Amino acid sequence: MIGAVLLVLIFDFTNGFHDASNMLATLIASRAMNPTQAVVIVAFFTLLGPILGGTAVADTIGGIVNIQSLPKVDALIIVLCGVAGAIAWNLITWWLAIPSSSSHALVGGLTGVVMLSSGSQDVVWGIDALKQGHFEGVVKVLAALLISPIIGFIAGFILHRFMLFLLRSATPEVNIHLKHGQWLTASALAFSHGANDAQKGMGIITLCLFLAGYINEFSVPMWVIILSALSMTIGTMLGGWRIVRTVGFGIYKLRALHGLNTQLTSAGVIFAASLFGGPVSTTHVVSTAIMGIGASEHPRAVHWAKAKEILLTWVLTLPCAAALACAIYSIVNSLI
Repeated sequence: MIGAVLLVLIFDFTNGFHDASNMLATLIASRAMNPTQAVVIVAFFTLLGPILGGTAVADTIGGIVNIQSLPKVDALIIVLCGVAGAIAWNLITWWLAIPSSSSHALVGGLTGVVMLSSGSQDVVWGIDALKQGHFEGVVKVLAALLISPIIGFIAGFILHRFMLFLLRSATPEVNIHLKHGQWLTASALAFSHGANDAQKGMGIITLCLFLAGYINEFSVPMWVIILSALSMTIGTMLGGWRIVRTVGFGIYKLRALHGLNTQLTSAGVIFAASLFGGPVSTTHVVSTAIMGIGASEHPRAVHWAKAKEILLTWVLTLPCAAALACAIYSIVNSLI
């Protein structure tokens, strides 16, 4: 159980330095803050997010597999191999400086290894619930992950057009106020990121505790919330500077207004999803918000080739994380 907790905290750590880079990128590229200021602000509010943001997302993540009937050790090994696959994919994409979704990786790793080890019947797909008009299981997770980038693009497009209309007569001095405004919008984005992303690790640790019999019902303990928050915050403080360059400079040239609108759009989408228990990808939402903002201003200036590369990574994340998790499970299973 100690090993299980540590492995999930490693996932939270990789999630922190992977996804935090998306928030740091807008601040640094628009020159609203220097790197030190950006890391401190993002880390502090990322820490507050999971502590104050509830556990709705954790409940969703913990409910995508149903392996309680398996022996405790087998069930724990299956879950941890899924988490290990997600960690491996996070590290690969970080090394290649490609922003990918930690949420996609976690879902892909878990569902892939459960299907290999015990069968697809132990994955809570949520199809029957969908027929009855509500979302649960994998369907709920995928719906949140697929819909949120679309909303991010559209909201970013509309918000930027609206802001350009409001500031049509503004002088260049307005950029000073826009940069100051990013202290607020960046804090809101970091808080919403912590409230959504840290809950994924919280959900997995709670699932492990439940499978091992340490708790009688799926309820996230406070110590799990604090440990997950701290682990993600440490990852955030170290930052993913490789990905900062891709997001901040590889999609669209960001200035003060672009940075503020990206943060405001992303914070709204991610926090709304957290309230409904929908796990979303900060990477997806921030990147598509930048694309929407760029498209609303100068569509030809958007580096669509880089956008296609990111989209390809999003498509590959689920199957690749699943394959990595299955490979790890096969190795572990052969050793024991």
